[in-house]
Amino acid sequence: MNYTEKLNKLIEQKFNYVPLVNVQTFGCVQNENDSEKIRGILNSAGFGVSDSFENSDIVIFNTCAIRENAELKIFGNIGKLKALKANNPDMIVAVCGCMVMQPHIVAKIKKSYPFVDIVFGVNSIEELPYIVYNWYIGNKRQVSDPVVKTDVVENIPVYRQSRSKATISIMYGCDNFCSYCIVPYVRGRERSRRPEDILKEFTQLVADGYKDITLLGQNVDSYGKNLEPRVDFADLLNMLCKVKGDYVLHFMSSHPKDINKKVIDVIRDNPQISRQIHLPVQSGSNRILSLMNRRYTVEQYKEIISYARQQIPDVGFSSDIIVGFPGETYEEYLETENLVKENGFTQLFTFIYSKRKGTKAAELEDNTPHSEKTERLNRLIKIQQDIFFKYLESFNNKTVRALVEETKPGGYSARLANTLVVHFKTDRTDLLDNYVNVRITGKKGTVLTGEII
Repeated sequence: MNYTEKLNKLIEQKFNYVPLVNVQTFGCVQNENDSEKIRGILNSAGFGVSDSFENSDIVIFNTCAIRENAELKIFGNIGKLKALKANNPDMIVAVCGCMVMQPHIVAKIKKSYPFVDIVFGVNSIEELPYIVYNWYIGNKRQVSDPVVKTDVVENIPVYRQSRSKATISIMYGCDNFCSYCIVPYVRGRERSRRPEDILKEFTQLVADGYKDITLLGQNVDSYGKNLEPRVDFADLLNMLCKVKGDYVLHFMSSHPKDINKKVIDVIRDNPQISRQIHLPVQSGSNRILSLMNRRYTVEQYKEIISYARQQIPDVGFSSDIIVGFPGETYEEYLETENLVKENGFTQLFTFIYSKRKGTKAAELEDNTPHSEKTERLNRLIKIQQDIFFKYLESFNNKTVRALVEETKPGGYSARLANTLVVHFKTDRTDLLDNYVNVRITGKKGTVLTGEII
C-alpha cells in the first residue's frame, strides 16, 4: 500500500467529515502550477479543497524566493497563523516552495516559528502523503531538508480550479545562473519532460475543454537539451499544434539568448499560438547585461524582436526590467529607458534590484541610494504607462476574440490572447469559460470596454 492509500485510510478513521486543505500561493505561475499539484495530491488522499484557511485542517503556504520583499511578506503572513494554530492545535501549518530551499530560511522557521508543523521544498511535493501521514501518526514536526532532484516525476495528480485555463510544466530548473537570480539554487538544474508525456497531458486538457493553455519553464527555449533523441522547443510547439481543438497556446518565459528564428517561424505558421511573447530584457546597457551574466547584447535582443515583427505583424512583446543593479550608472539607466521607448512593449514588469544571498551579484558593490533607484523605477513606470495607453487605444473599433473568465455586474470580464482584459455588458448567462467576439468601444483605466457581437 502506498502512502496516498495509507493517508486516505487514516483520514477515514480519524475524521467524521471530509477534512479541508487550503493552499496560499506566493510568486510566479510556476508556483501556481506547484500548488495545483499539492491540491491534487492531497485531494487524491481524501482531502477537500478550501478557499480560506480559517476552516481548513491543513494550511500550506507555497512560497517565493525571488525578492526580499516577497520573503518578508510571506513571513508576515505565516506569523498571522500563530493565533489560529493556538485555537486549533490539530490544524497543520505547512510552508513549502522556493523559499524553504534555502537552508538559512529553514533554520529561521525552525527557530522563530515553532507553530509551523511541516516544511518541504519544491522537489518534495510528491512525498506529501508520506509527510502528512507521519505528522498524523506521530504529531511531530516534519521538516524536510532541501533536496536536489535530477529526475522528472510524472503522473502527479493536479487539481485545477479553472475550467478554461491550465498550465503545463514542460521542464524544471534553470542552467543560466544570472548573477542576480536565486532560481537555479532553489529549483535546481534544467530537466526536460519527455515530449510524449507533455503531448498526453496537453491532449487531455484540450479534450476536457480547456481553451487557454500555457507551457511553463524557467527558460522554455532551452527545452530538450537533455533529451535523447533531441527535441527542441520549436519541435514541441509543432507537435502540440497538431492537436485538434479550440484553444490558444501560450508559453513563458523565453530567454533572449536562446529564442531563435525557428521558434518565431513556428509561431508564424500556427495560429493557435498566442502572438504575445514574454521576453525579459532586464537592462538596456550591454555592460550591465554582462554583469548580470545574461549572455546576449542589446543589439541581439533588438534583432530577434525585429525578425519577429517582420514575420508576425501583430506580435506583441512584454518584458522584465531590473532597475538599480549594482554599479548601474544614471547613463546606463537612460539606455534602458531608451530601449523601452524604442521597442514599445505591450507590458512591462519593473523591479528594483533585490539582493539575494548566495548569488554573484550579492558580492558586487552597490553605491546607488535606494531613493534614486525608486525615482528611476517611477520614471520607467510612467513611460510604460504612456506606451500602454496608446496601445490600448489602437484597439478602438476592432473586433477581438476573448475568453470569458468571470462574471461582472451586468456582464462579463474576458481576456484576449495577448492577455489584455475587456469588460462587456450582456443579459446572457451562458458565456463563462467560452470564447466570444467583442467590438472594442473604449477603455476604463487599464481595461478595454466593448460590446458583444
